[in-house]
Amino acid sequence: MTKALLLAAASAAAFAFALPAAARPMTATDMHMMHRLGAPEVSPDGKWALFTISDTDLAANKRNNTLYLLDLTKSGASPQPVAGAEKGHDGVFGPDGALYFLKPVGDRDQLHRMTVGGQAVAISDFGADVSGFKISPAGDRVIVWADQRDCPDIACAATTFPAKPEGSARTYDKMFVRHWDTWAEPGTRSRIYSYPLEGGKLTGMGVRLTGELEGDTPSKPFGGGEEIALSPDGKTVYFTLREAGRIEPLSTNLDIFASPADGSAPPVNLTDANDGTDNLPAVSPDGRTLAYFAMARPGYEADRQILQLRDLASGQTRALTQSWDRSVASIAWAADGKSLLVTAEDTQETPVFRVDAATGKVTRLTREGTSGNVRPLPDGSAIFTQNSVMAPDDLFRVDRRGRVRQLTNVNRALLAELDPVKLERFSFAGANGDKVWGIKVKPAGPPYAAAAKLPVAFLVHGGPQGSFGNGWSYRWNPRLFTSPGYIAVAIDFHGSTGYGQAFTDSINKDWGGKPLEDLQKGLAYVTANDAQLDADNVCAAGASYGGYMMNWIEGRWPDRFKCLVQHDGVFDARAMAYETEELWFDEWEHGGKAYFEAPEEFEKWNPVNHVAAWKTPMLVVTGEKDFRIPYTQGLAAFTALQRRNIPSRLVVFPDENHWVLKPKNSIQWYDEVFKWMGQHLQPAAAQ
Repeated sequence: MTKALLLAAASAAAFAFALPAAARPMTATDMHMMHRLGAPEVSPDGKWALFTISDTDLAANKRNNTLYLLDLTKSGASPQPVAGAEKGHDGVFGPDGALYFLKPVGDRDQLHRMTVGGQAVAISDFGADVSGFKISPAGDRVIVWADQRDCPDIACAATTFPAKPEGSARTYDKMFVRHWDTWAEPGTRSRIYSYPLEGGKLTGMGVRLTGELEGDTPSKPFGGGEEIALSPDGKTVYFTLREAGRIEPLSTNLDIFASPADGSAPPVNLTDANDGTDNLPAVSPDGRTLAYFAMARPGYEADRQILQLRDLASGQTRALTQSWDRSVASIAWAADGKSLLVTAEDTQETPVFRVDAATGKVTRLTREGTSGNVRPLPDGSAIFTQNSVMAPDDLFRVDRRGRVRQLTNVNRALLAELDPVKLERFSFAGANGDKVWGIKVKPAGPPYAAAAKLPVAFLVHGGPQGSFGNGWSYRWNPRLFTSPGYIAVAIDFHGSTGYGQAFTDSINKDWGGKPLEDLQKGLAYVTANDAQLDADNVCAAGASYGGYMMNWIEGRWPDRFKCLVQHDGVFDARAMAYETEELWFDEWEHGGKAYFEAPEEFEKWNPVNHVAAWKTPMLVVTGEKDFRIPYTQGLAAFTALQRRNIPSRLVVFPDENHWVLKPKNSIQWYDEVFKWMGQHLQPAAAQ
């Protein structure tokens, strides 16, 4: 395989340059030039890992994918690009040893197959982009999914649609008219289709496995292949879907369905009894048990995700991690079927855990960092990706005894050029006397490490059920915030994840209460106990809920900060209740009722009610394609600032959603943020 599929070994030098003589501050351009390692897949014999590494073409303002192979049998092996699979992504191994992956054909992604020693051959020719696919364990069938109208086949070849009106208007008769960053096209859904695979080619027109169900599978906007699973014999497909209808914007009721892989019978809802979310189906190696997670409370997207095991013969289900107060984020069966490997947030880290399938006993396998994409190997070990505040994802391996070894170092050269940082954790007594955790990220090299005082970038995470823990971000990056000579400080206030469900739940109906108290007490604690933090030289910044908190701080804590950075934050809770798309979130957070049913719950924590007290200079950032917290909220906040003659600046990205993702836009974002903070913060004090 090495000779047949890989380019010359010299190409691996891209990940192993000599270390530079002197370091320099990290820039936003550096962040976007990092190699990004994707989710790995493993060959059936466990000897090879296949994954993408993507790189930024800054001139074209986009990222390009390349498929890589890593020999798991050789210590110190380097990833090697797969010859002939340029621009390939989402690659997997077929049971025949061939590689299957998506690759552009013209302007559409299509499925390709590459035999050992051969060339990549397109094996699909659909009239739509293929969003993803799965190969059956027997290699005789392919499951594909794509956004498509209500057609029995993926190409809509035999379907006639009414002529569209000549005008440009969009017309709707029910909600979810837009979702995340996309206007809905009535009748178009993410649908799954099944094709026989004969002679390396997809045959026939394909069979739609969702039958008469109307909904998206995988779910929108972030679902992927983790929501679809095949039985070991390839005869059954399990998929997640939330049935569409007038209540779709109010429902978190995702269910898991089972369908014959050949579409010979309608799908059956396996989790109809639970009106909360059921997701991440994973079938045991012997095909007898379906693992998945379930949330108990309908309408709550941040409820605890409890690992469930369903006996597929009897239908009996048991909650395996009911007594473990953590939320399962990913699920993979160990090769022997006796345990499952999961990830879960735990006090600023996201480790890999082993869960015994018989007893539910949980064993932590990794320590620091944010882990994901766990892929068990035949020998009982597993590979997984891991990142941290220090570095983006690399590939790691953990053996049966919990010994961890790093397999790749794809950004070694660039990281070695950059000024070092250090991560420090702290805890304090927050609201109600509860223990609350935070992090400090400090410059660890000259000239800032020796400075007597450094300004503080006080970062507030979004969600609000989230965490600013030990992880890498290509958006809000704590390491990058230290580059101008700041100490980045973040508090995991009440409502944050990784501390048990009660702590997460505690923000409900209390958006501006305990979280603000935690931020106040946390900043006071960390500045009192670390003399290098300049307590009088602080700028606060946050996005989404963090952006809401900037607006709340303006009116309720107006004298503390030199400046604020508010990105996509709620300014007027009343307007938000009617403008946002996923209504379940906003309504749950304020007591589970619509605004007109309980306006007092929304108005209690509404920033617009306190504009008269605003005085802190604020930078406002928003995206015109943000349908979660629409850009009108940012415009309104900027208007309030301007009318009160408060120093302020508005930055609007017409082509971005709730996040700023395009490389050049992200670089501009950091440029605007650092200029704003630099105008209001004094530089480091000399030793």
